[in-house]
Amino acid sequence: MSAPQPLDYMAIDVDNHYYEPLDACTRHLPKEFRSRGVQMLTDGKRTYAVFGGVINHFIPNPTFDPIIEPGCLDLLFRGEIPEGVDPASLMKVDRLADHPEYQNRDARVKILDKQNLETVFMLPTFACGVEEGLKHDIPATMATVHAFNLWLDEDWGFDRPDHRIIAAPIISLADPEKAIEEVEFVLNRGAKLVCVRPAPVPGEVRPRSLGDPVHDPVWARLAEAGVPVVFHLSDSGYMAIPALWGGSGVFKGFGKRDPLDMVIMDDRAIHDTIAAMIVHQVFTRHPKLRVVSIENGSYFVYRLIKRLKKSANNAPYHYKEDPVEQLRNNVWIAPYYEDDVKLLADTIGVDKILFGSDWPHGEGLADPTSFTADIPQFPEFSHEDTRKVMRDNALELLGANVAAV
Repeated sequence: MSAPQPLDYMAIDVDNHYYEPLDACTRHLPKEFRSRGVQMLTDGKRTYAVFGGVINHFIPNPTFDPIIEPGCLDLLFRGEIPEGVDPASLMKVDRLADHPEYQNRDARVKILDKQNLETVFMLPTFACGVEEGLKHDIPATMATVHAFNLWLDEDWGFDRPDHRIIAAPIISLADPEKAIEEVEFVLNRGAKLVCVRPAPVPGEVRPRSLGDPVHDPVWARLAEAGVPVVFHLSDSGYMAIPALWGGSGVFKGFGKRDPLDMVIMDDRAIHDTIAAMIVHQVFTRHPKLRVVSIENGSYFVYRLIKRLKKSANNAPYHYKEDPVEQLRNNVWIAPYYEDDVKLLADTIGVDKILFGSDWPHGEGLADPTSFTADIPQFPEFSHEDTRKVMRDNALELLGANVAAV
């Protein structure tokens, strides 16, 4: 890693987060779903998130108070912890009350000015675990997602005049008819991005692929509107896989875990998600649809390309188009800052790489634009290449909506 590169322009960070207040999923939830959806229950000093009557551990402290300091786990995720240092000692926390920018839009915009960020894609923290927690009750899932999107538009705004923050509402495909209703709802309110969980779609009888044609009305409408789909790291239900090897099967955001869990899971959910979108012909039926993988790393790309090539060779009758070219044409990638950005550029092209800091999460960057320290220097990357990663590619991703930003 070299020193950060100075920028003579404001960057666009595609991976920013808020910390949801306790009522984010319940403020607008209809009464009939209050016991079936998300509940916050307090036992003494401890508050628990309860999904459908079951305590959920995706976010062990849903009050976010105290809250982890941005970037304090940098060494852990780079694999550079000095010998003899306990990884737990890297965790540093602060009071939520000292950081209004984590939950208040106006306060956050002031921080963006200091960080040299023109625009950020604003994504969930707590809500990334809601769909998995409610997957056995599809009506409660759809009601909770709609309630969350009402809160999100109210507190952060899908379409504010300054365009500093682009908040991405959640779309659940669990009920296909309700899903297209939700898409129309958020588009009518000005949404420029939507978040879809990188996971099999829950169904009443059995799960479905994201590429099942029953979901085509959603993909068609988003493609028509020029609104990209964000696949962000979530509870994708993949803890069921390490459970087959004796693991607990419970997704926990923090705390000690069996190291085998991470080895087995890693980026499997995003790998399978993009594979399903390509192999099940979503981009063939909807060639204008744009998707972006955020906070899933980039190393899955190489394994996926190898497997797509083999699949196309073994079943040429299935593919109407080159699946690898569909990956390169329709998918943008926001790599982890510790990933090999040059290798990714050589694989899918620099035009498909986005900068994301994961701010203000502890595993992200304390200073978002320090991401440039992990971008290859000139002459490997030209100044124009760096600008593409730090700004221009995000504008290209937004496509028809770029003039509004």
